[in-house]
Amino acid sequence: MRRTPMKPGAAPMKRTAFARGERIEAREVTKIATKAAREKKHKCAVRTCRAEFVRPAPFVIWCSPECGTVLAMAKLEKQKQTTARAERKDRQQKLVKFKRKADHVADCQKAFNAWVRFRDRNEPCIDCNRYSDGSALTGGEYDAGHYLSRGSHPHLRFDERNVFKQLKGCNRPGGTTAASFRAGVIARIGLAAVEALEADNEPRHYTVDQLVAMTARYKKLLKDLKATAAPAAGI
Repeated sequence: MRRTPMKPGAAPMKRTAFARGERIEAREVTKIATKAAREKKHKCAVRTCRAEFVRPAPFVIWCSPECGTVLAMAKLEKQKQTTARAERKDRQQKLVKFKRKADHVADCQKAFNAWVRFRDRNEPCIDCNRYSDGSALTGGEYDAGHYLSRGSHPHLRFDERNVFKQLKGCNRPGGTTAASFRAGVIARIGLAAVEALEADNEPRHYTVDQLVAMTARYKKLLKDLKATAAPAAGI
């Protein structure tokens, strides 16, 4: 009997049948795996629930309509917070354009002073060597006191050797003396450092970009310090 020649590139019949059988077997395995995945129990995504349930669909992560509502409300609240943060950031960026240099100096001074107060949180008042008695009604118990004042030494307003935690009463007119303040600073950083500070007359002329960078730096320093600090005394 004469055989009909096969077309070029055609696979033998047995080989084709074998491949079809493999595909059928693979589909059956997939069906079994899919069924097992559907029947597998998962925990509800709501933290206060965490009940086990079988997912009716892969995207369902809640066990009941009530838990679905909880997740939907949480997602909506997160979206609101994200939107609020974006709007706040956009508003701050717009306000920066209208800020004067004096405003940037004030922002930097606020961040610097907050860092100084926390840096010295476990130290007594630099002037009277006492801690707060809790009598302050508003604005906290302490200031960031400048040994060499900002008025007479504006170039030292951001010098870390020159600013210390100080009781508000001591930082008010008549609340302290130059001698007691100087003695406190000497006890804290040493006579040589104080004399070097007093002899420092080099002008500091900060640009707006420098002030913005310094403000960000002291905010970050404060954040990092709070993250690693032990409970503070007197703050």
